[in-house]
Amino acid sequence: MTAATKLLDEMCHLTAQSLSPMDTSDHFKVLKLLGEGSYGKVMLAVHRKRGTPMALKFFPRESTSLLSFLREYNLSLSFCTHPSLTRALGIAYSTPSHYVFAQQASLFGDLYDVILPEVGMEEDCCQRVVSQLCGALSHLHSLGFVHRDLKPENVFLCDSACRWVKLGDFGMVKARGTRVPEVWYSSPYCTPEAEISRGNEDSWRSMNDGKDAVKEDEEKKKKKTRVWVSVEPSTDSWALGILTYAMLTGSHPWAETASDCRSYLKYREWFDTAKGPEDELDVWAEPHTESVQDAIDLDGPELGKKDRLPTAPQFACFTPLACSFFQALLDPRPRLRGRPEDALSYLGGDWMMEKERVRLEEERKKSRGKGAIRNMKEMEGRGER
Repeated sequence: MTAATKLLDEMCHLTAQSLSPMDTSDHFKVLKLLGEGSYGKVMLAVHRKRGTPMALKFFPRESTSLLSFLREYNLSLSFCTHPSLTRALGIAYSTPSHYVFAQQASLFGDLYDVILPEVGMEEDCCQRVVSQLCGALSHLHSLGFVHRDLKPENVFLCDSACRWVKLGDFGMVKARGTRVPEVWYSSPYCTPEAEISRGNEDSWRSMNDGKDAVKEDEEKKKKKTRVWVSVEPSTDSWALGILTYAMLTGSHPWAETASDCRSYLKYREWFDTAKGPEDELDVWAEPHTESVQDAIDLDGPELGKKDRLPTAPQFACFTPLACSFFQALLDPRPRLRGRPEDALSYLGGDWMMEKERVRLEEERKKSRGKGAIRNMKEMEGRGER
């Protein structure tokens, strides 16, 4: 346990004693809903006396423990000092139905709003976001925390061009080394090491026709066994790789990270041949050092040799530099997976092949044109009324 994680626990116990009840409408003018999810909802509000805009995050008391609320609040308040992390504003209170705290408001939506389906976003814009997220994640990791929920909906925009973004939503944050039950879910953001829990109760499906009830029951019990794992920063690295792919292409490299997913298997074949057979089976191998140039070389001329497969189809639109970036972050072996700060070495060069860049730019122009026409029609409709 790091000093920061120990201090966070102490702060939660102290603030639990000072959390006071308050009526939201007495102190804030609530303007609109900014977002909602399984945690609760976030409302844009203005402080009645100071006129300060802020986001109020509401957690239903019936489904939220006081400790989990205080952990997220105190983490955001005291440890999210990096400019690309959303910070709490020192206001926390309770109502009869909710726990509430105030945080910085990002008025331009989230990353999900600017990623065009099947098109993505401009490469330089993507690299700006990646650079900021690398810094934000590295800051959390240096304190001993792992975010564990990096996705477009949790990256908030402070301007329309993504020159300043903030990673938020710290409800899933855990201290590094914490033992938690492994959970597999059907998503590219799910790490490959999580597949060991795929047969657990949540995803178990009987293949038995019901004739052998005893065998079925034994198999079900076996499948239900929980797998406990240690929380590690490599989880965030994997999510950063998937998120970057989504930003560049507007799609995902595979539907789910699973051994029976054809597109993921294509990637694994390419990855294994590029990295070499000596590393192929050692899933939990100790990390080794590899320079950026060495990584680029593996994806450059070497791929033309007979003992190497062509680039996986879904990565063929990327330059060798980008392919090395993805292979570093999307390493199936968690202990060899690159860190966010290492990914900074791949920024600055071209990531998309020229032909693909031109095609995507044409698609963006079409999308912007359709958007302009739609906006004009909406304006004309309002004028007629």
